[in-house]
Amino acid sequence: MQKDQERRQALVYHAKPKPGKIEVVPTKKYQTQRDLALAYSPGVAMPCQEIEKRDSDVYKYTNKGNLVAVISNGTAVLGLGDIGPHASKPVMEGKGLLFKIFADIDVFDIEVDAKDPEAFITAVKAIAPTFGGINLEDIKAPEAFMIEQRLKEELDIPVMHDDQHGTAIISAAALLNALELANKKIEAVKIVVSGAGAAAISCTRLYKAFGAKAENIVMTDSKGVIRKDRENLTTEKAEFATPRDVTTLAEALENADVFIGLSMANIVDEAMLKSMANNPIVFAMANPDPEINYDVACSVRDDIIMATGRSDHPNQVNNVLGFPFIFRGALDVRATKINEAMKMAAVEALAALAKEPVPEQVNVAYEETRISFGRNYIIPKPFDPRLIATVPPAVAKAAMESGVATAPIEDWDRYIAGLEQRLGSSQKMVRGLHDRAKNSPKKVVFTEADQLDVLKAAQIVFEEKIAHPILLGRKSTILELKEAIGFQEEVPIIDPKEDEQEAVLKQYAELFWEAQKRRGRTLYDAEKIMRERNYFGAMMVVNGDADAMISGYSRNYPQVVRPILEITAKKGSKRRVAATNLMLTDYGPIFLSDTTINVDPSAKELAVISKMTAKTMELFGITPVMALLSFSNFGSSKLPQAEKVKEAVAYLHRYYPEIDADGPIQSDFALNKEMLEDRFSFSTLNKKKVNAFIFPNLDAANITYKLLKELNEASSIGPILMGLDYPIHVLQLGASVEEIVNMTAVAVVDAQQKQKTF
Repeated sequence: MQKDQERRQALVYHAKPKPGKIEVVPTKKYQTQRDLALAYSPGVAMPCQEIEKRDSDVYKYTNKGNLVAVISNGTAVLGLGDIGPHASKPVMEGKGLLFKIFADIDVFDIEVDAKDPEAFITAVKAIAPTFGGINLEDIKAPEAFMIEQRLKEELDIPVMHDDQHGTAIISAAALLNALELANKKIEAVKIVVSGAGAAAISCTRLYKAFGAKAENIVMTDSKGVIRKDRENLTTEKAEFATPRDVTTLAEALENADVFIGLSMANIVDEAMLKSMANNPIVFAMANPDPEINYDVACSVRDDIIMATGRSDHPNQVNNVLGFPFIFRGALDVRATKINEAMKMAAVEALAALAKEPVPEQVNVAYEETRISFGRNYIIPKPFDPRLIATVPPAVAKAAMESGVATAPIEDWDRYIAGLEQRLGSSQKMVRGLHDRAKNSPKKVVFTEADQLDVLKAAQIVFEEKIAHPILLGRKSTILELKEAIGFQEEVPIIDPKEDEQEAVLKQYAELFWEAQKRRGRTLYDAEKIMRERNYFGAMMVVNGDADAMISGYSRNYPQVVRPILEITAKKGSKRRVAATNLMLTDYGPIFLSDTTINVDPSAKELAVISKMTAKTMELFGITPVMALLSFSNFGSSKLPQAEKVKEAVAYLHRYYPEIDADGPIQSDFALNKEMLEDRFSFSTLNKKKVNAFIFPNLDAANITYKLLKELNEASSIGPILMGLDYPIHVLQLGASVEEIVNMTAVAVVDAQQKQKTF
């Protein structure tokens, strides 16, 4: 049943709202007749003439320099085998998506109907002028070796078969660090490689480039050890044939220092692992199940250093750490090829990065107090924001030093700054948020589970293990909707109006009345109120029957917030509550406060809202850089509205000096570094990227966030309630399924943090 649901989800994801995962987006203005005349006829003739005069100007006037072809014939697709070019297209589109989100590289996926290597090579060569680089993908061995070699020799743009070199580069970086931790030398260790396909061959070649000795390497395939006395070996297998008198994987692993698995699940048993040398290094990279189970391996050998291809274990060997950044560096210097020097530079950059202090954003994403170099961290995490500014420069420098760069970089500081600006970290942040929630899922009550979109979101968070949903609402409706969407798993369903909830309802009512009896409430009132789902749901959280709550899909915000504040307010409490929206924009993540609660906050209240926003940003691992907005800049207006913001800034600087904030400032100056430095060089925001805006009133904040959301199609996470003692969050009216899922992840992470606090 689970497989059926996963299949349905995957098919819907790829089919809707429009088929596929990537699209072409214009990069120039096209609104007017003049724009169109420049884009096509007659304006397009001018760059054509310039390129005709000087061929290299194609990089100046077209997208060639940032365009990579992901090309396959579908003969070795993931674990699916030879499924053909049409069936391989979803994988190639997916690769294109990864190129874009990790390195801002545009991709056309090309599926070639040609199993014959010569025909394939001819097709690729014919279309090569379109592209700045070619990523070969999912081509079966041994043809893959010949195809890549020929294209590298016959084309003047970078060509790389990622199936071969991606795993090689990432695993080599991990191996160098693992050997350092084990206090072993690469030239002395005994290495056993299980598998003899394209990836295994490329990995072993790269290890040799870093010093591994051929006489210390044993490679196995489905027939056993690849020995020199075996007949009919391919050229690639013959390269690693051993003269040693071993015939099985078990024999080869005796006293071995390193095991590299690129084969199949569960072929290494406990006895084999025990026979290895001290501090064994085991990279079991078969997917989805490794050559030996991670937990089993760690229980057998407490001195093991282990990596897998899985994201749910430490030290994931993930190709996404390599190919986007390698091509980024190669494209940026217009390299004519990706050579060994560039691959080795990528390895060294990744290995070195793992030894650097890890940014808090990465610690937060992986729910770690402090990630540091060691047995469980020998390779950077895919969410590490430093990758884009670390690996491409190393690759670009190697290209220049090895003589294959045709457009050398002169200003490295400017280049690295440009890399950092290429990508906002928004989508990585969402993925990191979901992963943090999955680390310790909490019980989340959905108070409007009889609404279709809310139930869909609850199904997703259940299946993705983001949270344990509790469905609150009309039970008969929930059951009908569950049947309609195929949500067949058993999860708690609670209808506060049903008789079976009477005992719980009375318990909640008495607790509520006890807190409210001196505010004009009677016990009868409390019992009546408690049948209303937002009161009931909030009381579940306060009473510990749920860890968090999500509401607000079908009711106006004030109607939802009011019962929450009544339930959660502590006697005598003067705590201020506010809300912030996290906007996921092309500029990067931006927090906007206060978007829903405080209509016209005072100067002191603005300062408190700023403090709460800073604390919320830290929950996401983001260091706040705040602009307190106004229609004036730094005292240019003496009107009360501007003076209020000025006073708030002064209050912040006095009482919360640890927060990087300034104002009053207009929004364009806050966003435009050049304008700010030119006019207001004294501002503490100079040369910084502002990531939080504090608005002077509710009008400005609410209008701005909704305009951003609708006009720029910016995704929003929020409003995130701040200042409550309990992880209760309110959706915007009519929130999308995606927004509900994201807010649920926020609620889970909030619950995780609050449980630590209390």
